[in-house]
Amino acid sequence: MPREIKLGLSENWQQFLLLVLVNAFVGGMVGIERAVLPLLAEDAFGIASKMAILSFIASFGLAKAIANLFAGAWADRYGRKRVLVAGWLIGIPVPLLIMWAPSWSWVVAANLLLGINQGLAWSSTVVMKIDLVGPKQRGLAMGLNESAGYVAVSLAAFASSYIAATYSIRPYPFYLGLLFAVLGLLLTVVFVRETKAFAALEARQEGNGGEADKPSFARVFRITSWENPTLFSVSQAGLVNNLNDGMAWGLFPIYFASLGLGLKEIGLLAALYPAVWGLGQLGTGALSDKVGRKPLIVWGMTIQAAGIGLILLGHSFIILSLSMILLGVGTALVYPTLLAAIGDVVHPSWRASSIGVYRLWRDGGYVVGALLAGILSDQFGIGWAIGTVGVLTALSGGISGIIMKETKKLPSKTES
Repeated sequence: MPREIKLGLSENWQQFLLLVLVNAFVGGMVGIERAVLPLLAEDAFGIASKMAILSFIASFGLAKAIANLFAGAWADRYGRKRVLVAGWLIGIPVPLLIMWAPSWSWVVAANLLLGINQGLAWSSTVVMKIDLVGPKQRGLAMGLNESAGYVAVSLAAFASSYIAATYSIRPYPFYLGLLFAVLGLLLTVVFVRETKAFAALEARQEGNGGEADKPSFARVFRITSWENPTLFSVSQAGLVNNLNDGMAWGLFPIYFASLGLGLKEIGLLAALYPAVWGLGQLGTGALSDKVGRKPLIVWGMTIQAAGIGLILLGHSFIILSLSMILLGVGTALVYPTLLAAIGDVVHPSWRASSIGVYRLWRDGGYVVGALLAGILSDQFGIGWAIGTVGVLTALSGGISGIIMKETKKLPSKTES
């Protein structure tokens, strides 16, 4: 850590870009599964139940949600870099377990580890970038962070589906995951520096509250979850956002296959959504710094709902592609903006803990989405599952529109 530290993107661009690269490897780890894993369940293990297939997403979401919660608290207590290193160490066995899996239960277990990896590693990079840039460019920082992660998800999804179509669905696509984990760990250990001192500097500059005034973790949980109406709106929007993403991850490849699409076409659609999501965040994070957080969150959830609904209106590749684009645009508007809103509201001394609570609820959406989509698909068909999730997404946007206050214009940090 340099003797004199300053907040800002230009002042810390080297570490910031390094963390962008690290987060790209984090995203790549989950991207290799986006197109091929639901099809692997049917092709390699003969699983017909959608609930059973989506169990890997439920295990991933549960582990990631809990890891997010602890990652925030541990980042405040032990430092951000240690949590990031731990995340990479836990991620290394994931592709090996999937490659060697003799049964679907191994894949579910691998995704428990992947969830922990994503929770610890992605949470750490989020907090570290917020630490470095300070309050003025928080939306831009989150846009760049989430863009790197989800562009990597897209590229890895396309690459893994292409490799699977060219060679086989196992083991070749999962060699990418092993490469991402090793490179991410090496970069973190050798080059990434601890950023906790930057948060301490911002806290001193704020001049209202400090370590002695930090609320307890239980209090932070209540404030972020329901006591603060704005943070409640952010948390529920994050949960529903990942609820529909979990449904898209688990059901869309199967649904597209049922329409007669080949593996390469399915891979292209599976990659298009996170590609638009990732690239769009290059602009939406910075846009929220200028126009505020609330409009982007409300419109983002509404556009997501429209994209989900469009899937049911036509079966051509063009219409399906348009629906994936709309879903990506809506998610790009929401994803970095929700994180920036958390940073607006809470004090730097307990910001990492609050982000951990928010990410608990957000990634708990994977569990809810997998269970809901699996049950509805098995009982009524995939179309009912997709339609129900679309309605819930629209309702979430309405809740944010009614309850949420604009955080970018808040004159000071508040706890409640």
